[in-house]
Amino acid sequence: MSFRLKLVPEKTAFDFQGKNKLAAIISLVLVIGAVALFSVKGLNLGIDFKGGILLEVRTSQASADIGALRSDLGELGLGDISIQSFGTDQDVLIRVQRQEGDEKAQLAALELVTQTLGADYEVRRTEFVGPTVGEELKQNGILAVMCALIAIMVYIWFRFEWQFSIAAIIALSHDILSTIGLFALTSFEFNLATVAAILTIAGYSINDTVVVFDRVRENMRRYKSYEQREILNISLNETLSRTLMTSVTTALALFAIIFFGGAVLRDFAIALLWGVIIGTYSSVFVAVGFLSRFDLKAAMQDPDEEEGASLDG
Repeated sequence: MSFRLKLVPEKTAFDFQGKNKLAAIISLVLVIGAVALFSVKGLNLGIDFKGGILLEVRTSQASADIGALRSDLGELGLGDISIQSFGTDQDVLIRVQRQEGDEKAQLAALELVTQTLGADYEVRRTEFVGPTVGEELKQNGILAVMCALIAIMVYIWFRFEWQFSIAAIIALSHDILSTIGLFALTSFEFNLATVAAILTIAGYSINDTVVVFDRVRENMRRYKSYEQREILNISLNETLSRTLMTSVTTALALFAIIFFGGAVLRDFAIALLWGVIIGTYSSVFVAVGFLSRFDLKAAMQDPDEEEGASLDG
């Protein structure tokens, strides 16, 4: 006797389209809140974008005393200093904001930090990021996200109809903006890894959206006598099990990273987890919800059928 895990019962008949107004309100609150938080609070930019000094150190003790390190290094007057453990209990990642002045000022700050650490800590890696490089990385990160959105829009346009492309881009923009809002709200460090997380979220979300769109297009041709609202509901119900199963299995892997991956990976994994949740929501309610505003039957009508119908008339 075989056992199959089912997150949802077979042949569900949820009225997703009946929740479009509520979903629109939720999405507007998320997006407006994200933009407001970003405008007022801003992002906690990491050393990748702000510039500064990065040190990877290892203690000879059984475990590093993070509290003592924060106290000792905080008294140096070097500005913003971020200290977090990663990997083993002995490994520590130290980020020091860029100091005013030239390269000598940065080297002096590095020397001051290493002297304060003392003989108990071995410096295993050191990186310098200048303001010019940081600004270039910031521009490249924005460019990468924009290029990804444009490429996805073109792909959806060619694969489906232009209405599907517009709906997909609106859903993706919703996901990206809400993720940026999460970073503004929590003050998680926003760095190059975060940009990678945003691009991963976009890829995950569009993959789920394409599956739903495929079923919508297929059912538009299969149920020609049905109302568009009914067809969209049928399509969402038919893909619901697959959507939830994919989201749950991905979330389980991300939970493992959050709890066991250490501080370096935790923010990245939390961003991805949020992306899985918001991406699943947007595929069902935002992408298809916006798609429902178009007359898909007229847009997808076969020209031969239209000509035949006019001749019959």
